[in-house]
Amino acid sequence: MKVSFDATGEVVVITGGARGIGAALAEAVARRNGTAVVFDVVAPQTGTPLAQTGTPSAGVVYVEVDVSDREAVLKAVGSVVERYGRIDGLVAGAAVQPRAAVVDMDPADWTHTLKVNLDGVVWVCQAVVPQMVDRRSGSVIVFTSGMASTGYPGAAAYAASKAAVTAFARTLAAEVAEHRVRVNIVAPGVIDTDQFRSANTSADREHWRDT
Repeated sequence: MKVSFDATGEVVVITGGARGIGAALAEAVARRNGTAVVFDVVAPQTGTPLAQTGTPSAGVVYVEVDVSDREAVLKAVGSVVERYGRIDGLVAGAAVQPRAAVVDMDPADWTHTLKVNLDGVVWVCQAVVPQMVDRRSGSVIVFTSGMASTGYPGAAAYAASKAAVTAFARTLAAEVAEHRVRVNIVAPGVIDTDQFRSANTSADREHWRDT
């Protein structure tokens, strides 16, 4: 079975879309004649601040946004709506994956993980969903993880943030369903991205590939 989609004329905001899964989604939207607006703090491939780069490809627009900053998110989304008139889809994919045992965890790492992985999803949904509700059309995708239900040694902050995001997305879905706005949760499984490699040791990577 082949699955395809047509994004002609559609505008999709993708947080964390400069690399990994988000980058692949942005490229797919552009290939299908849509516009992907990527919110991220680094540029594709290079990891340099987005402020130092231009727009690398047609159909993909990069905007430097720290999703943990609510005001920055609201401003960026407002600019997208002003420019394009609407947002048809939202992929809330920005995330960080620090690794540390619970007893050794730096409080700053815990707080930063929740601010990016959880607050970042909340803020962008608060910014984007109201105009979807007004238009009675739109789709939101939020990423969770198997770790949200199983946990994993050294990944308490990441696992906790993904469990919270799952509950948040289910609640949002119940609130906006009557307005014909869809909210879906995706658990991608193990994807061999740069972030996955940097977050996991070689032994961890073999464990996930074998499960």
